[in-house]
Amino acid sequence: MSKIEKVLFTGKTHTAASARDGAARGGHGRIDIKTSASGSGTSQEQSFDAVLAHPTAEQLFAGAWSACYHSAIGVAAQEKKLKLPDGLAVEIEIDLGQTGDAYFIEARFNVILPGMSQADAEALAHRGHEICPYSKATHGNIDVAVRVTV
Repeated sequence: MSKIEKVLFTGKTHTAASARDGAARGGHGRIDIKTSASGSGTSQEQSFDAVLAHPTAEQLFAGAWSACYHSAIGVAAQEKKLKLPDGLAVEIEIDLGQTGDAYFIEARFNVILPGMSQADAEALAHRGHEICPYSKATHGNIDVAVRVTV
């Protein structure tokens, strides 16, 4: 895997959810998507509440990945019989960058699990990556850094 030498653009999202719905919000104010988890019993549709001109591919990818990963953490919590905190949030930054003439992406995750022990929070974050299809698809293909905040 090549490291990015020069970051050209970063797409950012912050995803948080209640028991009823979720939201992925872009860090540049260009996208605000309500999502629902697959198989959650709620509507499977995504609603684009406020999409300003031209969200980037990095923002869309970060939004989709963060919604999926957020759900995967919920599955991991059920497996481990842990209660998720109300303040669970996933922030993802996707960098588009260049090394020489080649283009690459990389990701940074900030997983926020307030009130949990660091060990439990890190276990959920790790298991979430094992469950999430986006994490599986990118595993070994792009650099992904994960920070867990309790």
